[in-house]
Amino acid sequence: MPHEKGTLQGQRLKLEDWQVFILASIFGWVDRETGVRKYREAFVLVPRGNGKSPFAAIIGLYLAFFDGEPGAEIYCGAQSEKQALEVFRPAKAMVEQVDALRTRFGITPATKSLYQTSTRSRFEPVIRRVRDGASVYGAILDEFHEALDAHQYDAFKTGANKRENSLILIISTAGSTTEGPCHSKQKEIEQVLDGIIENDRLFGVIYMADPEVDWTSREALVMANPNLGISNIEESLLLDQAEAVRNPAKQNTFRCKHLNQWMTASSAWMNTQAWQTCYDPDLTEDAVKDLACWIGSDLASKLDLSATVKLFRNDIDGKPHYYCIGPRCYLPEARVNAPENQNYQRWSKQDQLAATPGSSIDYAMIEADALADIAQFQVRELAYDARYADQWSQRVSELSGVTRVEVPPSPSILSPAMKELEAAVYDGRFHHDGGAVLTWCMSNVLTRETAAGNSDFGATT
Repeated sequence: MPHEKGTLQGQRLKLEDWQVFILASIFGWVDRETGVRKYREAFVLVPRGNGKSPFAAIIGLYLAFFDGEPGAEIYCGAQSEKQALEVFRPAKAMVEQVDALRTRFGITPATKSLYQTSTRSRFEPVIRRVRDGASVYGAILDEFHEALDAHQYDAFKTGANKRENSLILIISTAGSTTEGPCHSKQKEIEQVLDGIIENDRLFGVIYMADPEVDWTSREALVMANPNLGISNIEESLLLDQAEAVRNPAKQNTFRCKHLNQWMTASSAWMNTQAWQTCYDPDLTEDAVKDLACWIGSDLASKLDLSATVKLFRNDIDGKPHYYCIGPRCYLPEARVNAPENQNYQRWSKQDQLAATPGSSIDYAMIEADALADIAQFQVRELAYDARYADQWSQRVSELSGVTRVEVPPSPSILSPAMKELEAAVYDGRFHHDGGAVLTWCMSNVLTRETAAGNSDFGATT
């Protein structure tokens, strides 16, 4: 396949090591007996200028005309016609420049489609939503960060379910909002890479500068740009970086598009690697049964995840150590059994998540479990948020005699506790038993610094 434009126009593309790794991963892992690919979905986040559009175009051409799928339907989707053509245009140019693609393989280029008569396969751009009834063999979502919702992705995925060897490829840079489906998909990829959730059908690779690395350094550029010095001219990037240092108005754009950092007010709170080091495989209930204990409750509406957490404390050498064992987590079984909630289903089978009967939370079960914990451990106080747990906590307090303490979900109240928890994690003073649901919830916490210097927080699911 040749370059579409520039000084290398007409010359064959040379795949770099990072591109070879991605192709080998996506296409190299197959079922030994059926030949069906392991990965049904691939997510590649790479900054601007690293040749992602021609790379995606090659993948689209291969899926359409060289993967042995009769009547293959390949779509490159985006939120605008201009963006959809960013992948289709180089694919069309490759066909137009290589005679054999037209004469030997019979690929016919048209204004907005590529077609192969012998197999009735086609490759075409799609704006926003694919047509109903499409049998998608390959879908490329370019610059997915521009999508405000997941409608196009969902339509592609539904259509791809009709083909057992289909592939959805998301290839994008970071964006300026974390509210869309692209950032949610990146969070899912990060959780898979960190071992928090399992999804053997999902491949992901993320190139970005770590937040801990000085964004004004060359190290940040090298970390985020695998094609630095190849398709991305290093001198130009260094000049843009220097300009962003001088002009604060350009910092967010530079960091977003060239370092792949989502430039919003919120950021992930807990360092996942630091959290994983706090796992203590020898931590058991018997080991902490004589320690002072506090129960924290986070009850939600009747449809969302609810939990109670036992936290034990022991002062060692004048410093508090905290021990967290087996949070009790609850979700209606209707939510657990929804097809998209495979993680909930696995955690339920592992007894880490209680699937309460019906379509709403069973508060009586949560009450009975809390009373059982109070009877077994040295519980000092019961912490609760009055929004959903006022009545529940009052009943538990009256039946057990344990004092209840309201904890309003405000930055001024929660920030000191969050800072202490963060310090305890980094100091090795926090210990947990490796509960998957707790780790997943911790990885979803986002924070931002308020004007008063407190950590405001939220959570993604």
